[in-house]
Amino acid sequence: MIRAGRRIGVITYRDGKFELIVSSKDDPDNCSASIPLSPAEANTLAGLLGAPQLVAHLEDQHREVAGISTKQFPIVPGSRFDGRTLGETELRTRTGSSIVAVVRSGSVHPSPRPDFTFAGGDLVVVVGTADGLAKTADILDG
Repeated sequence: MIRAGRRIGVITYRDGKFELIVSSKDDPDNCSASIPLSPAEANTLAGLLGAPQLVAHLEDQHREVAGISTKQFPIVPGSRFDGRTLGETELRTRTGSSIVAVVRSGSVHPSPRPDFTFAGGDLVVVVGTADGLAKTADILDG
């Protein structure tokens, strides 16, 4: 809920569409505005709503562990992992890095399982060594 007494949310539909909604001031369960979003807009909004705070929190937790860093990687719509599962990346086996969360349309999915399916616009939060994160970038960006 924002200071104006309204709720703001993002709805992700199964067909890949996104929608920003704003509740009525008098009835928080009633939608007063609905705005369609592109995947890029939804990704930007997700960053504004929560991804930076999540990453900052993770970085604080790993700050005292020498050689471990946290980095964010986008899943570009239409890219090789858009619509594929975390397990299909074989990321931990190939890089030694771990996906600790996925941010999708402002919602955080912590500790995703191997059957978690990526969608274009997702922001993948990965923890690992500098070398492992560089290999992760090659895999996810490739």
